[in-house]
Amino acid sequence: MNTPVWKRDEIESPCVQICVIHPDTRLCAGCHRTMDEITEWGRMSVEQRRIVMAQLPQRAALKPRRRGGRAARQTREG
Repeated sequence: MNTPVWKRDEIESPCVQICVIHPDTRLCAGCHRTMDEITEWGRMSVEQRRIVMAQLPQRAALKPRRRGGRAARQTREG
């Protein structure tokens, strides 16, 4: 019996499995959505999801820069 797989015609989640909410911006560090958007994603209409997806690139630009790691050490040592 070869039953075709049922697929939903909707926008995929932007989740990248890095779920950390930044305390100042209140945005997820991985997908840049708000907690409310993450919670409501499954109940949003296609149009609501499109609106959120369109806003994500601008939100990514707001992400605070890391202040450590290799690049910071090279700056101090250099």
